Amino acid sequence: MKTKVIGSEAACGTSTTNGSNFGSTVVRLYNSGATDRVVSIETSANVLIGTFTLKTKAVEFVDKTASDEIFAAHAEVLGVGVATTT
Repeated sequence: MKTKVIGSEAACGTSTTNGSNFGSTVVRLYNSGATDRVVSIETSANVLIGTFTLKTKAVEFVDKTASDEIFAAHAEVLGVGVATTT
C-alpha cells in the first residue's frame, strides 16, 4: 500500500468540541507520546461513533466519512489526511 499525503500533519484536538475531519476520508494517526492514548471518532454533530486505544509510537489508518471528526486524549496524537493506493 502506498500513502499519498493530502494535508499537513497536526495535533488532534483533545475534546469533542475541537475535533478535526482532516479534509479526508482516510486519516493517518501517529501517537508520538510515551503513553497509550484513546482516540475518538464522532459525527460533525458531535455524536460519538466509537473509540480505540492507539499504542505509544503506533500508526493507524482510520477510514471515516468526510465530515466525521477525530479527537484524542492528548495532543501527542498527530493526524494527517491521506489517500491510499496500491
